[in-house]
Amino acid sequence: MRLELATEIIGRARREAEKIGVAMSFAAVDSAGHLVAAARMDGAPFLTVDIAAGKAYTAAAFGVPSSDLAKRFEGRGQFTASIGVMTGGRFTLGTGGVPVVADGALVGAIGASGGTGEQDLAVVESALAD
Repeated sequence: MRLELATEIIGRARREAEKIGVAMSFAAVDSAGHLVAAARMDGAPFLTVDIAAGKAYTAAAFGVPSSDLAKRFEGRGQFTASIGVMTGGRFTLGTGGVPVVADGALVGAIGASGGTGEQDLAVVESALAD
Protein backbone atom coordinates (compact mmCIF):
# COMPACT_ATOMS: atom_id res chain seq x y z
CA MET A 1 0.00 0.00 0.00
CA ARG A 2 1.31 3.39 -0.90
CA LEU A 3 1.56 6.15 1.70
CA GLU A 4 -1.03 8.33 -0.03
CA LEU A 5 -3.68 5.59 0.14
CA ALA A 6 -2.76 4.68 3.72
CA THR A 7 -3.11 8.25 4.99
CA GLU A 8 -6.35 8.74 3.07
CA ILE A 9 -7.92 5.62 4.63
CA ILE A 10 -6.66 6.52 8.10
CA GLY A 11 -8.14 10.01 7.70
CA ARG A 12 -11.53 8.55 6.80
CA ALA A 13 -11.37 6.15 9.74
CA ARG A 14 -10.49 8.99 12.12
CA ARG A 15 -13.47 11.01 10.93
CA GLU A 16 -15.76 8.01 11.50
CA ALA A 17 -14.36 7.54 15.02
CA GLU A 18 -14.97 11.23 15.74
CA LYS A 19 -18.60 10.82 14.61
CA ILE A 20 -19.18 8.07 17.18
CA GLY A 21 -17.16 9.88 19.85
CA VAL A 22 -14.49 7.21 20.41
CA ALA A 23 -10.76 7.99 20.57
CA MET A 24 -8.96 5.34 18.51
CA SER A 25 -5.67 4.52 16.88
CA PHE A 26 -5.25 3.34 13.30
CA ALA A 27 -2.51 1.53 11.42
CA ALA A 28 -2.10 0.74 7.75
CA VAL A 29 0.31 -1.91 6.50
CA ASP A 30 1.41 -3.04 3.07
CA SER A 31 0.77 -6.53 1.68
CA ALA A 32 3.83 -7.86 3.53
CA GLY A 33 2.59 -6.49 6.86
CA HIS A 34 5.07 -3.61 7.04
CA LEU A 35 3.76 -0.45 8.67
CA VAL A 36 3.05 2.33 6.19
CA ALA A 37 1.22 4.83 8.41
CA ALA A 38 -0.28 5.08 11.88
CA ALA A 39 -2.21 7.67 13.86
CA ARG A 40 -3.44 7.95 17.45
CA MET A 41 -6.31 10.28 18.23
CA ASP A 42 -6.03 12.52 21.26
CA GLY A 43 -7.21 10.55 24.26
CA ALA A 44 -6.60 7.09 22.80
CA PRO A 45 -4.40 4.91 25.04
CA PHE A 46 -0.86 4.52 23.68
CA LEU A 47 -1.16 0.74 23.50
CA THR A 48 -3.93 1.03 20.93
CA VAL A 49 -1.39 1.92 18.21
CA ASP A 50 0.34 -1.46 18.61
CA ILE A 51 -2.97 -3.31 18.75
CA ALA A 52 -4.22 -1.60 15.58
CA ALA A 53 -0.94 -2.47 13.82
CA GLY A 54 -1.26 -6.10 14.95
CA LYS A 55 -4.80 -6.36 13.63
CA ALA A 56 -3.74 -4.87 10.29
CA TYR A 57 -0.71 -7.18 10.10
CA THR A 58 -2.93 -10.21 10.74
CA ALA A 59 -5.51 -9.17 8.13
CA ALA A 60 -2.77 -8.62 5.54
CA ALA A 61 -1.01 -11.90 6.33
CA PHE A 62 -4.13 -13.98 5.76
CA GLY A 63 -6.05 -11.70 3.36
CA VAL A 64 -9.19 -11.82 5.51
CA PRO A 65 -10.57 -9.71 8.37
CA SER A 66 -8.82 -10.38 11.67
CA SER A 67 -12.16 -11.30 13.24
CA ASP A 68 -12.54 -14.18 10.74
CA LEU A 69 -9.26 -15.62 12.00
CA ALA A 70 -10.35 -15.34 15.62
CA LYS A 71 -13.29 -17.58 14.73
CA ARG A 72 -11.18 -19.92 12.57
CA PHE A 73 -8.56 -20.44 15.29
CA GLU A 74 -10.95 -20.60 18.24
CA GLY A 75 -9.87 -23.32 20.66
CA ARG A 76 -6.42 -23.57 19.07
CA GLY A 77 -4.50 -21.62 21.69
CA GLN A 78 -1.19 -23.41 21.25
CA PHE A 79 -1.29 -22.89 17.49
CA THR A 80 -2.11 -19.19 17.73
CA ALA A 81 0.51 -18.70 20.44
CA SER A 82 3.06 -20.29 18.12
CA ILE A 83 2.13 -17.89 15.31
CA GLY A 84 2.46 -15.02 17.77
CA VAL A 85 5.98 -16.13 18.67
CA MET A 86 6.99 -16.69 15.03
CA THR A 87 5.80 -13.20 14.08
CA GLY A 88 7.46 -11.43 16.97
CA GLY A 89 4.11 -10.76 18.60
CA ARG A 90 2.60 -9.01 15.58
CA PHE A 91 -0.10 -11.67 14.96
CA THR A 92 -3.17 -10.29 16.74
CA LEU A 93 -6.54 -11.97 16.86
CA GLY A 94 -9.37 -9.54 17.40
CA THR A 95 -11.99 -7.56 15.60
CA GLY A 96 -10.94 -4.45 13.70
CA GLY A 97 -8.38 -5.43 11.04
CA VAL A 98 -9.51 -5.51 7.40
CA PRO A 99 -7.61 -6.24 4.18
CA VAL A 100 -7.35 -3.49 1.56
CA VAL A 101 -7.83 -4.58 -2.05
CA ALA A 102 -7.14 -2.36 -5.05
CA ASP A 103 -7.67 -3.44 -8.65
CA GLY A 104 -8.38 -6.98 -7.44
CA ALA A 105 -5.09 -7.34 -5.57
CA LEU A 106 -4.32 -7.29 -1.85
CA VAL A 107 -2.31 -4.13 -1.23
CA GLY A 108 -2.34 -4.21 2.58
CA ALA A 109 -4.70 -3.80 5.49
CA ILE A 110 -5.96 -1.30 8.02
CA GLY A 111 -6.54 -1.87 11.70
CA ALA A 112 -8.25 0.13 14.43
CA SER A 113 -8.19 -0.11 18.21
CA GLY A 114 -9.68 1.91 21.03
CA GLY A 115 -13.36 1.08 20.86
CA THR A 116 -15.17 -2.18 21.19
CA GLY A 117 -14.26 -4.69 18.50
CA GLU A 118 -17.51 -3.88 16.75
CA GLN A 119 -16.75 -0.14 16.80
CA ASP A 120 -13.21 -0.74 15.52
CA LEU A 121 -14.56 -2.85 12.67
CA ALA A 122 -17.35 -0.42 11.79
CA VAL A 123 -14.92 2.47 11.55
CA VAL A 124 -12.45 0.71 9.23
CA GLU A 125 -15.21 -0.78 7.08
CA SER A 126 -16.74 2.66 6.69
CA ALA A 127 -13.33 4.11 5.77
CA LEU A 128 -12.95 1.50 3.04
CA ALA A 129 -16.49 2.02 1.73
CA ASP A 130 -15.87 5.67 0.80
